[in-house]
Amino acid sequence: MEFCPMCGTMLQIELPRHDIPSRFFCHNCPYVSPIQPGVKIKIRQLLVKKGIDPIISHDAMKNAPTAEVPCPNCRHDTAAYMEIQTRSADEPATIFYACLNEKCKHRWND
Repeated sequence: MEFCPMCGTMLQIELPRHDIPSRFFCHNCPYVSPIQPGVKIKIRQLLVKKGIDPIISHDAMKNAPTAEVPCPNCRHDTAAYMEIQTRSADEPATIFYACLNEKCKHRWND
């Protein structure tokens, strides 16, 4: 890790392209420093796994219409549902269900 001698900011690496060799540069000021040929540089990138957001929030399902559809989990006879076009327009929409049994709250789709 290299730091800018002018402002102290961590230097970024510009990889070689065409006739321009690799170099360090500062985002904060005009400082640029060439990287000497033969110097090995390891670039590590930390990947952060994103969480999965539900397609339909719990609040949206509270206001959704209901249907007499048995829950596959608890067999409760009523579920809220929402119809969403998840694929191309020439294919049928997907129906998402949420069990209205407060102890279950199972979600499934058709």
